[in-house]
Amino acid sequence: MTTNNSFGQFNLDALGQFNPSSLGVQVQQKEPELKDEPHVKVIHRKGNRHISRKVTSERSLEDNLPWHFENGDCFHCFSFGDVDALTYFKMVIRQQHVKYLALSTWCMAGEDVRDLQTWHRHGLLDRVDFFFGEIFQGSYAEIYQDALKFSKECHGRVTVFRNHSKIMAIHGDKFDCVIESSANVNTNPRCENTVLTVDSSLTREYIELLNGIKSFNKDSKDTPPYIYE
Repeated sequence: MTTNNSFGQFNLDALGQFNPSSLGVQVQQKEPELKDEPHVKVIHRKGNRHISRKVTSERSLEDNLPWHFENGDCFHCFSFGDVDALTYFKMVIRQQHVKYLALSTWCMAGEDVRDLQTWHRHGLLDRVDFFFGEIFQGSYAEIYQDALKFSKECHGRVTVFRNHSKIMAIHGDKFDCVIESSANVNTNPRCENTVLTVDSSLTREYIELLNGIKSFNKDSKDTPPYIYE
């Protein structure tokens, strides 16, 4: 079953529920819980509410985070395994159209750039600005070129500086949020900690901070910084 809205065509399952694979979100079979290994722990704080859950994979994280984020939500997550920073962004883009993404990372994979490009071409994501560390252009030359080409397509920028931060500042139609993580965009098997905060003021501060950085490279010198409105 399919349905259409202003962001394009989406697939629904037999129960009429949204299928995340229509956004390019990889759906994995839920893995059995292993008693002797650590898991992902998700703690949700909002006012007096406190929700703690354990998940073992990206699919489990999708199942345990709520479908609708609310202003003031703050999720503290400790992961073990295949949960990378882009996984959390997928939790956001499945809920709303994203006007702007400021993405700061030490490294990422070519398929991550292609995922962002796919969402952009389907009308789910407008502009992306990349903020890379100083080794990125030399160590990940092909991915750097992919990111540069995509940034031109979406009228974004690529900024290079002495950077090791992993941040996503997201300006959306329904809500703004910040994803702060020890994890890079690409997956690795290490334990990682991530905090997702739904807060417009914090999002604005990060967007202004990142866009105020002077870049080592000149590849995006003709593209103006994003103005949060």
